[in-house]
Amino acid sequence: MVRVGVLAASGYIGGELLRLLLQHPEVEITAATSRKYAGEYVFRVHPNLRGITELKFSPNDPSKLTSSTDVVFAALPHGESVKIVPQLADAGLRVIDLSADFRLSDKGEYPSWYGYDHPRPDLLEKFVLSVPEINREQVKGARLVASPGCMAITAILALAPLLKEKSLGIDREHIVVDAKVGSSGAGGKPSLSTHFSERFSVVRPYKPAGHRHAAEIEQVLAAMAGEKVKVSMSAHAVNMVRGILITSHLFTATAVKPLDVWKVYRSMYTGSYFVRLVRDKQGPFRLPDPKLVVGSNFCDIGFEIEERTGRLVALSATDNLIKGAAGNAIQSMNLMLGFDEKTGIAMAPLHPV
Repeated sequence: MVRVGVLAASGYIGGELLRLLLQHPEVEITAATSRKYAGEYVFRVHPNLRGITELKFSPNDPSKLTSSTDVVFAALPHGESVKIVPQLADAGLRVIDLSADFRLSDKGEYPSWYGYDHPRPDLLEKFVLSVPEINREQVKGARLVASPGCMAITAILALAPLLKEKSLGIDREHIVVDAKVGSSGAGGKPSLSTHFSERFSVVRPYKPAGHRHAAEIEQVLAAMAGEKVKVSMSAHAVNMVRGILITSHLFTATAVKPLDVWKVYRSMYTGSYFVRLVRDKQGPFRLPDPKLVVGSNFCDIGFEIEERTGRLVALSATDNLIKGAAGNAIQSMNLMLGFDEKTGIAMAPLHPV
């Protein structure tokens, strides 16, 4: 059994990591840390785990993790992970980091996107940004992995195949990503904007320009395209708890037919269990919808073509806490350790929700 620890296990992502790892046949959770709840039973914070585990939260002590774990999932806030993860990496542990602190490979990007100079640029070179459906082989050989942001991975999965295929003639200077995300994406710490009276019934633009996830998307798409790309991203908070819908707008220099796009997606994702192509001609769910991936590690991808304007609309939907966070991180761990990548996370979505 692989000994696993979860840093900052009391948040929403930490809770999902615990829930999924408790069902994983190849791991044993030996540590679940929390500064606020150290000594408290996990099920007091995550009541859905009552009767499933008697695990208690422990303090955030990196020195103890090095002796009690083989793999650590770090679900710490941005700017906090970089203070602890280097100690774990230097001790030889395998680390899957879910913050933004190791997602960008270029240290020069951190001051502009996150407002600080990265203190361990040497580690940036060692971390692999894990989108298994795209860089599965890199993840298999990695000891240090960064899991993308929830909106970033949802956009990347829809866009990467299209940017890789040069015959589509996509304008790489004008890629527009429109994101709508549920309230759990803001985390469990309450604020005025997340208070029920203020959050319910909203479609609230909260970062219409300059969203940080654009940096991750550009990094991956540039690698796929073999040249720089520009992504303009807008994010909206909407009235649901879980889920992300990404609507991406691309413009093509030549006429593109549906069959062309189908071939591109199938070429990259054939054999990728967690990507489902959705473009139905009947029923109420003809294109990706976050409602239909809740509770799962799936990313549903679909598209439409507007011939009049040369616009290709790519749509993608995920559960932000699973494929957007905990599920993708566990999928990455499976690859790192040589397990089947579906192990512990191959559950069907919930419906209705």
